[in-house]
Amino acid sequence: MTSTRSIGKFEYKKPGSLRTTLRILSNKGADARILAGGTDLIPQIKQGQISPSLVLDVKNVPELNRLDWNEDRGLRIGAAVPLSKLLTFVAISERYSILAQACSVIGSMQIRNRGTIGGNICNAAPSADSAPALLCLGARAIVASKNGNRKINLDDFFMAPGKTSIGADELLVEIEVPTPPAHSAGCYMRHTTREEMDIAVAGVASFLTIAPRSKKLKEVRIALGAVAPTPLRVHGAEALLIGKSVTERIIEEVAEEAAEEAKPISDIRASAEYRRELVKVLTRRTLWKSCEMLGIEIQR
Repeated sequence: MTSTRSIGKFEYKKPGSLRTTLRILSNKGADARILAGGTDLIPQIKQGQISPSLVLDVKNVPELNRLDWNEDRGLRIGAAVPLSKLLTFVAISERYSILAQACSVIGSMQIRNRGTIGGNICNAAPSADSAPALLCLGARAIVASKNGNRKINLDDFFMAPGKTSIGADELLVEIEVPTPPAHSAGCYMRHTTREEMDIAVAGVASFLTIAPRSKKLKEVRIALGAVAPTPLRVHGAEALLIGKSVTERIIEEVAEEAAEEAKPISDIRASAEYRRELVKVLTRRTLWKSCEMLGIEIQR
């Protein structure tokens, strides 16, 4: 059981504008920690994993609370939008079901009421449930500093456990997710030791786009969680399916390749070998489910 300890002193600020937030970060970014939902930050402080000298509460920054969608621009999710609000947004269930599947299994209802998708990716846990789905959807992180904004493809966002490519003086403002192409569908599945309120031992997201006439796969994206130092796409496995008609044999080959591209470790929760086997099973299941959603009959 993780022990807690008394919390050291820190300065608390709650700016009401993005401009003020970025000015503070330009001066004290290396010593600051961002508070949005706090579901990761507060336990980390209590357990002595981090000792910030400044906690910067960004819940009232308008730009970080944006949530909208249109066909051309796609989905824009402010970094401080709670997961529960995201899950009730109509465009999510109608156009981004793979993301809804992933976000719906994060924590408990109470955690989803507080926790944010921005925090889920900025914490950079290998097991972050939203990450594989966002990778499959081609998401981009919009980060800002006093010197301006920049976009980071999510493939380049995760650097190591607990580390992202966001600079000390930068802030994640929003996540931009393109509108999924026509004739596409995806599925996220994970394995946990407990059914609820647990982190993934392994997670897999698969996202397919078909050519409607030939029913062959036009685009394939497969992303893994909890089986490498960071969430990652398995490009070799994806390539085995592109341009192909789907057969049971190909799905098995893809599942084997995905497991090969995984980089799991053994820890108290599972062995590396078990995680590789889970990748095979979950890849197979998510591909079958995605094909079912698209009306693809898998050849035996």
